Amino acid sequence: MSRLSDAFPRGRTGLVCYAMGGDPTLAATEELLRAIDGEGADVIEIGLPFSDPIADGPTLQAAATRALRGGTTLARLLEAVERLRLRAPLVVMGYMNPVESMGNRAFARALSRARIAGAIVPDLPLEESAPLRADLAEEGIDLVPLIAPTTGPERAAAIAREARGFLYYVSVTGVTGARAELPPDLTARLRELRALSPVPVAVGFGISRPEQAAALRGIADGVVVGSALVATHHQQGVRGAAELVRSLRAALDG
Repeated sequence: MSRLSDAFPRGRTGLVCYAMGGDPTLAATEELLRAIDGEGADVIEIGLPFSDPIADGPTLQAAATRALRGGTTLARLLEAVERLRLRAPLVVMGYMNPVESMGNRAFARALSRARIAGAIVPDLPLEESAPLRADLAEEGIDLVPLIAPTTGPERAAAIAREARGFLYYVSVTGVTGARAELPPDLTARLRELRALSPVPVAVGFGISRPEQAAALRGIADGVVVGSALVATHHQQGVRGAAELVRSLRAALDG
């Protein structure tokens, strides 16, 4: 098990909280990450702002645009993160274009300097993932794969075999964003994936409210809350975001 896998608490469902790096400024991001950490997130996911985020819905697209307009770059964001001393391990979520522009090895080293524990790259397919996975592994960083509702059993098993840190199950087809209801087959699919996966299974895309998180208690190893947290931070500031994290943590703790 890695430090990222170990962050998921045994016997209860962990909380993964997402923040868009640099939204609206790097200073605001640092304040938000400290608040999320203080309210009990088990893992913190930091979005790397990009101009064409194909897996992101309108809320995260708008957040990335604000961050880019504010002058956030990958290098500046990682420098800011490097200054933080947080309890929860950090994971970045970004796309391959900036990674390839920097180069796999340079990217892995930059993440290592910032004490990043894992990376999620939605547009990197399994068949092309080995080079980046190896470069990250050299720095002790996990490449976290995603599985979608449309992923067939054989492919899901192949992805699970290569999973490091945790396995990210995308609960719905489409892009990120809060949903009113979770899919009716979600429990069965998570049960199947947990039987396959050697690492914890976290579920995201669509979870926005404490009652949704509570419904997944004991069913998933972790729940990921992204768009709802980004929207709350944008509309209500750090205090509102902290209150949401606190309510999600309480819901998962029962």
